[in-house]
Formats: sequence, C-alpha cells, structure tokens
Amino acid sequence: MASIEILGLVAGTITSITFVPQVIKIWRTKSAKDLSIMMLLLLMLGVILWLIYGLVVMSASIIYTNSMVLLMSLVMLYFKMKFK
Repeated sequence: MASIEILGLVAGTITSITFVPQVIKIWRTKSAKDLSIMMLLLLMLGVILWLIYGLVVMSASIIYTNSMVLLMSLVMLYFKMKFK
C-alpha cells in the first residue's frame, strides 16, 4: 500500500471518529431535536457520491472514510426518527 493511501486512511479514521461523540450524546440523552434533518440528508447524499467516486477510482481511503461517515450518518438519522 502506498504511503499516500496510508495517509488517506489515517485522515479518514480521524474524520470518521468526529461523529462518534455526537452519536453517543444523542443515544445517551435520547434527543436529536437540535440535529437538522436537512443537514443529515445533504451529508448523506454527498457521502454516497464520494463513495461512488471512491469505488470507481478504487481508492481504499475514500471508500473507507465515506463508508464510516455514511454509517454514522445513518445511525444519527435513525436516532432523529426514533427520538422525535
């Protein structure tokens, strides 16, 4: 694996981790009232497009990062719907 791809994977890991505190806070408080549904939907659309791009160019770091962000976004969307 090329050094630049490793750099991308490390950056992707750090970026993905930034969503974890928000997911934990929503889960603990059972409240997602301050979370914008429009922001989540736009984020997910962009992430899906990045994921498609990553698959086309076969970039492990893009695929990994956007898969993790999509997963966290889906969890937050689920909580948004569950804790209305």
